[in-house]
Amino acid sequence: MSWLVRQVRKVGCLCVLLYCAGTLVAPAQEFRGALRGVVQDARGGRVPAAKIVVQAAESSLRREASSDTRGEFRLDDLLPGAYRLRVIASGFAEASAEVSVAVSSVREITVTLKPLTVQETVIVDGPGSITTQPLDTASAVHQAIITAHDLETIPLAARSFANIAYLAPGTEPLEPSDPTKARITAVSTGGSSGLNNELSVDGGDNSDDWIGGFLQNFSPDAIQEFAMRTAQEDADTGGTTAASVVITTKHGTNEWHGSGAFYGRAASLNARFPIDNPAPDPKQPFSRQNYVGTLGGPIVKDQLWFFSSLEYVHENASIAYSPSSQTEFNALAQLASQGLISTPVGAVNSIAVPSSVPVPFRDYLATARLDWAQSTSSQWFLRAAIDNYITRNALVQQAALPSTGATSHNNYMSLVVGNQYTFGPNWVGSFVFNASGLHLTATRNANLGFALAFPFTSTLSTISGVETFGDNQFFTPITAFPVLRNQEKYQLRYDLSHVHGRHAPRFGVNFIHEPVLSGALAATAEYVYSPPQDPSFYLSNHQGQLAAIMSCNPNDPANQPPNPPCPFTTFTPAGDGSFSQNVQRLGIYAQDSWRASPHLTINYGLRYDTTFGFFIASGHDQSVNPALAGNGIVSGIPHDYRKAFAPRLGLAYGLGSSGNTVLRGGVGLYFNDLAQNGWVEAFNAVNNFNIQNASGPPSLIDPNYHTPYALHATAGVQHAFNASWILSAEYTLETGMHAYRRYDFPNVSVFRTDNRSSYNALALHLQGNVARRLNLVANYTLASAKTWGCQIGELFDYVNGVCDPFNAFAPGDYGPSGEDVRQRFVLAGTVHAPAGFDVTFLSQAETARPITLTTPVGDRVVINGVKSTLDQFRGTPYIQTDLRVSRPIKFHERWSLTPFIEFFNLFNRNNPGNNYVGDISALPIPVNDLANVTALCPDPTCSVPVTSGKQLLVPAGALGDFFGPGTTVGIPFAAQLGVKLTF
Repeated sequence: MSWLVRQVRKVGCLCVLLYCAGTLVAPAQEFRGALRGVVQDARGGRVPAAKIVVQAAESSLRREASSDTRGEFRLDDLLPGAYRLRVIASGFAEASAEVSVAVSSVREITVTLKPLTVQETVIVDGPGSITTQPLDTASAVHQAIITAHDLETIPLAARSFANIAYLAPGTEPLEPSDPTKARITAVSTGGSSGLNNELSVDGGDNSDDWIGGFLQNFSPDAIQEFAMRTAQEDADTGGTTAASVVITTKHGTNEWHGSGAFYGRAASLNARFPIDNPAPDPKQPFSRQNYVGTLGGPIVKDQLWFFSSLEYVHENASIAYSPSSQTEFNALAQLASQGLISTPVGAVNSIAVPSSVPVPFRDYLATARLDWAQSTSSQWFLRAAIDNYITRNALVQQAALPSTGATSHNNYMSLVVGNQYTFGPNWVGSFVFNASGLHLTATRNANLGFALAFPFTSTLSTISGVETFGDNQFFTPITAFPVLRNQEKYQLRYDLSHVHGRHAPRFGVNFIHEPVLSGALAATAEYVYSPPQDPSFYLSNHQGQLAAIMSCNPNDPANQPPNPPCPFTTFTPAGDGSFSQNVQRLGIYAQDSWRASPHLTINYGLRYDTTFGFFIASGHDQSVNPALAGNGIVSGIPHDYRKAFAPRLGLAYGLGSSGNTVLRGGVGLYFNDLAQNGWVEAFNAVNNFNIQNASGPPSLIDPNYHTPYALHATAGVQHAFNASWILSAEYTLETGMHAYRRYDFPNVSVFRTDNRSSYNALALHLQGNVARRLNLVANYTLASAKTWGCQIGELFDYVNGVCDPFNAFAPGDYGPSGEDVRQRFVLAGTVHAPAGFDVTFLSQAETARPITLTTPVGDRVVINGVKSTLDQFRGTPYIQTDLRVSRPIKFHERWSLTPFIEFFNLFNRNNPGNNYVGDISALPIPVNDLANVTALCPDPTCSVPVTSGKQLLVPAGALGDFFGPGTTVGIPFAAQLGVKLTF
């Protein structure tokens, strides 16, 4: 980091010293930044009534303030970017400096004035980066600022901005939880699945209120910077129990600027997946090209500017079938040729078995932004963005045939209008109007009326279904997923900030109106056959067992109560899978940043959130749910929660006069209503068709609904050894209450908010810069995340269930969450090598994630008479290094051409993560007894005794690029070539 590059001109007398100290999140409006500081003379005496002027480096945006009687000043709600700072005081020479302001942060400076003998100009900082974040003297918020420089230089395997979020302490990669949005990035924080995080772009809400997590994707080249806040956010932030991601997009300036880039990957640059695609099978096809362009500049200089970006992704990926999968597919094809795949809706006599399945993917991401300086007091911006993509053969996985796939088409759009009005030197108002929409469809590849689900198809990371052949049911062990989604969201937000002495109070209101939150579940008549053994078993002289399963018709009166039902077969009649909601959300907050002393800053506030119509669907509340009458479990209906008051308190204290060491701590409550998908069956039950026909699975929401919340308690210390090296240690405790759980009683499913969780973490962060040769950041996190569940345990997710609904907190049901990574280490940075080459690296290493082993009946495995516990076992540690080598070639004054090559998984490590065979009936070596495993059976005598559950752990293969960015199941070695032109 170029900390203070001095350009001294001896013409008058002034000296400016600026030292870094600030990432105060809440008192700086979350999608803007702030500047605060002290004006003093050469002896340290405070200088009151000094005039402070900041002007954007490349536009006419200008703000003014005056230092108070203590020589202190503060300017809130500044757009992120570079500014020219001028300080004018009677009896002193004018001081000037260049200073940068980051999103969601307060930059603190000290200005030292001298008599009129020398003039000094100071330029602060080189290109902003996560490796050059300043010392934080003002806040207890845990966050990292990721800049455009980071997005441009650090290798991104899937060109997703959230790949870089893993540089923030306390974050982890994970698979997306929604198979219909597999390309939308997910980031785990606080040991959760990431669905409980809040996301905003330019102040506009970008959270998915149906499934949770991120809603719309943006090109990295459209992003100016973003703040990854992992804990202890201030009162202006709601809609999260863990983290908040605050993004600001690029804007135009008085200088014309832009870029054009090409990124290319191909199968010839990839290594093989060792499990899915070993030699001598043909190498699975793959190619991807990204075409990116940006352009910005003045429409009317000093008044009106624009910026635009466009990225097109042309990808032809594929899913490869492992030898074991091909063996089972070929066995299934032979069974079909023998006439054994016969159902009430028809027979299948032939099944094609390819070596791989193409997965074409096309994506358009575009943004356009206008900024208008109406006056020195009023600035406006308008930003529009779209994300339109289509995936064919979506949902096909490593052990499923192409018939189970679908064509997924997603359309996202958003429009944000914002205004900042300066009422005076101490009052600033910020207004945001946001309109966004989503239209998603998923169309089956096959409509046979049935599906076959063999054990080998389902793995621990299977989120796209359990079907081996036939129709995709859009239903997994996690939940049901819609085949149609529509969402319209309108947001009005207003924040008012004021500076009064040592106080910087802020007040705000955020209202979201979602008149359309609707969609449909698959509702065609379907037979699903789930044989307990794999096809190869039935092909080897057990055809009669499969024939008995396939010939049993659930609609035959002989197979209906009081007679025994068909084993391993379910039938779902045709119905109406639609759901529709009209929901409103209101958030109000008040907070203050009080500089109680030169060393102590206290941030305190109170937030209140509530909803309207949260449990209304298709115009009905749950009182008309057909399952309510006589269910014997619950007797009332849920209502909007009205007690979500969330106090927040954060302290930051600087030790000594140098200000090089800061102690911080905080405590606060964080409420976040559940994503609606968790209880979609209860909403579907009250549409007009299902009310009249009492159809659909009986599902109810418990009347004692309580908005889930987390209690954050944090403490930490940060020390700057010098201007180039900063070390911090932060402790986080997050106690979760009233999270979701599903109770499957014999006659009805009930959704309750009674789960609990705990997350403890110690995070160490080091950033350093060595003489313009090396910039680096290193993070180490030691953590534990635990919750209650049956087969799956997640923090603040909709997937948790109970094994025994009459004993919901049974021994063995409490254990690690799916994202319980005990230790995680990240090292990233840039080496500025000789001859102008830049080598940028990103290395990640983490301990293995948890695994729960199950039986075909959905219970946890029993080994030698002892039932296993939730997530008792562990997969494989994840280790991956990505590398980028580039060589900028500069020509003319402002033009640069940068060819580069990027390497992902440089050492070609096999990273199966925790994607293991979860159902023990699908193990390649069978067990002797599914109800009580005591031996493995490589031969008829079952000669291998099982003495440890580790003997039952078998990697299931990779998920691959199909799942997009951020997966813990890593890709093999891959290289990407590209070139970027900037001006």
